Amino acid sequence: MQIGDLMMESGVQFGTSGARGRVEDMTDRVCYAYTLGFLRYCVAIGVLQAGGEVALAGDYRPSTGRILQACAQAVADAGHRPRYLGRIPSPALAAFGLGQGLPSLMVTGSHIPDDRNGIKFNLPGGEILKADEAGIRAQTVALPPGLFTPEGDLMPAAARPLPAEDPAGYRAYVARYLDFFPAGCLAGMSIGLYEHSSVAREALYEVLTGLGARVERLGRSEVFIPVDTEAIRPEDARLGREWAATGCYQALVSADGDGDRPLISDERGEWLRGDITGILCARHLGAQGVATPVSCNTALEKTGWFRAVRRTRIGSPYVIEGMTALKAAGLAPVVGYEANGGFLTATDLVSDGRRLPALPTRDALLVPIALLLAARDQGLSLSALASSLPPRFTASDRLKDFPTALSQARLHPLSVGDGVSDLAAAEELFGACFGPVAAIDTTDGVRLTFATEEIAHLRPSGNAPELRAYTEADSLERAWEMNRQCLEILAGWRG
Repeated sequence: MQIGDLMMESGVQFGTSGARGRVEDMTDRVCYAYTLGFLRYCVAIGVLQAGGEVALAGDYRPSTGRILQACAQAVADAGHRPRYLGRIPSPALAAFGLGQGLPSLMVTGSHIPDDRNGIKFNLPGGEILKADEAGIRAQTVALPPGLFTPEGDLMPAAARPLPAEDPAGYRAYVARYLDFFPAGCLAGMSIGLYEHSSVAREALYEVLTGLGARVERLGRSEVFIPVDTEAIRPEDARLGREWAATGCYQALVSADGDGDRPLISDERGEWLRGDITGILCARHLGAQGVATPVSCNTALEKTGWFRAVRRTRIGSPYVIEGMTALKAAGLAPVVGYEANGGFLTATDLVSDGRRLPALPTRDALLVPIALLLAARDQGLSLSALASSLPPRFTASDRLKDFPTALSQARLHPLSVGDGVSDLAAAEELFGACFGPVAAIDTTDGVRLTFATEEIAHLRPSGNAPELRAYTEADSLERAWEMNRQCLEILAGWRG
């Protein structure tokens, strides 16, 4: 069967972060076939030899163990050696693959509810890009007869257990930060660690305490909690304020389910947006070039801190492409970030003779360390550090269970193709709330800039049936009011 046909048949398709779908659709048969397609592609492009190792890891979702087993069996049946690194963060797996020259795959659905799951694929040089997705989709695979039940489960008699867990990936990831940052650089700081069900919770604790901080573990859960760093749940907003109200912490730190998107709050328990932490982190690291999606806060350009900024479509593959272009232009350091907080490095970082190797995939450890150090260096609280940026504020939320096809159909009249946008149509829909439309950017979705310089950006999610709204204004209250109004308008699009 061809992987592209399997996508259509199963409903498990590529989004912005790998293949994702409903758990009931991600049968052992589907996950096994996807893995075979990835392996065949790796062999075809010369990055995997017969008998070569393939690294695997996963998050804490209930379905992850079963899917890992199916993926590992596909690796072994294809004549390669599965190396199981355990339940570790996605960037830990990617960093290990980069360091060892191994392809790898991470079983995770990231921040989305646990009725869904997914598989992220990495080549030895980093996560797959859009061209690689096309190459995997074109692969044809043959499934061994008698391996699966009619329902798509592995036959009990044929199923192999996962290999023994290898701690090398986790240990290398923790050492990556303890070896780069100065010993004791966080001494005297008190941090609350919101653990929930993030697979990054152990690494965050070990690194932060290893650098000298006093860390209190908070909110640990053995049940999966879909913490979305880009659309903070009311429960998480409330928890942040309650914990901060004790006066015990200078910051709260957390991450999403697979540990590639950080979440950090100021001393008041207010969670900072990823496109704010990204700017501050990039500055502390001395970046010359920054790549970031078109949806992120325009305070980036207004600071004047960076030699070059490259705006991209939303999704880490596009940010990586943007970083690659900046690096090719001779800039260094080059970094990238997303509104979800994920931070990427395209070039090595060097400080006092210590080197942090480039990690061109989302990471959740670098950002909180950099922000805490930036605040200490400047003698500021985290809230004051964030307030040092130009006054531009963003808000984002989404309508769940909004089919992607419906989103695209509703947005299409605002962009009639070939880069031509319909200002009149946009103004008819949004003008009553926000005034005249000055410009439309269709780099990714539809981004409306109004005559007031306020912004509303509408886009279907790349990995879930959701319609997202991003808004930007000169005050946080106005940004959220705009977001509320946008969602009211969009809700009427359901028909």
